[in-house]
Amino acid sequence: MGANYRFLETELHFEGRLGLAYLNRPERFNSLNAEVLTELRDWVEACGRDEKIRCLAISGRGKAFCSGQDLKEVLALGAMEEDRSVECFVKTYYNPLVLEITECAKPVIALVNGAAVGAGAMLSLICDFSLAAKTAYFSQAFVNIGLIPDTAGTYYLPKLVGRQRASYLAFTGKRVSAEEAVAMGLVAEVFPDETFMEEALEVLESLCDQPTRAIALTKRAFASSYRLTLEEQLDLEGVLQQEAAETQDFKEGVSAFLEKRKPKYKGL
Repeated sequence: MGANYRFLETELHFEGRLGLAYLNRPERFNSLNAEVLTELRDWVEACGRDEKIRCLAISGRGKAFCSGQDLKEVLALGAMEEDRSVECFVKTYYNPLVLEITECAKPVIALVNGAAVGAGAMLSLICDFSLAAKTAYFSQAFVNIGLIPDTAGTYYLPKLVGRQRASYLAFTGKRVSAEEAVAMGLVAEVFPDETFMEEALEVLESLCDQPTRAIALTKRAFASSYRLTLEEQLDLEGVLQQEAAETQDFKEGVSAFLEKRKPKYKGL
């Protein structure tokens, strides 16, 4: 990895198998600007290419996970209606990050340590799953400033919680606690604040021990399920299952089962 980032603090854990990035603008509640978005996209891409890294995680320094777009930067874009600068900004900086995370061949997990607002809430939702501290909260706050959900908000939110609830959250900007978010399907699990990182890292370590190629193929299958018919999805499952069966990890998994021992997956 080796890159020097201005607004990201990156770490490696578990003998280099976990890449962890902290959004590091605590004085701005980790709000997003062009540089943060570019750095995060580049980091995800670099981790995806690093053969040793088996899992990625994104969290925030300070009290917030991410407070969404830095509005000062948006206002500085100037004549927004005439040159469509907001549309250009979304397509240039947000959309590539969404695709980098969702198409990454490794699990990308959000560790939501505090407030996740607007694009920050969606950053957590485009990850494969989110773990949250008990005092964290989520808000689709776009409506509060007259905007629509972006960062794939209009794509994922209705699919995660249903159109009724997605409309309610998007139209009202309602603040949702971490425990409410679990009940809605926005978060996988909540941990107490005082043990959040410790327990979250235990989950991440277990992912680093899993068959990474099988997880990548599962991600592809889940993504395809949004656009394929049942028959097409069944055909894709057959194709991807064949790919999984040709991995070294499948052979190791079968051998370990027959030998009644714990498998030692290498992500190959």
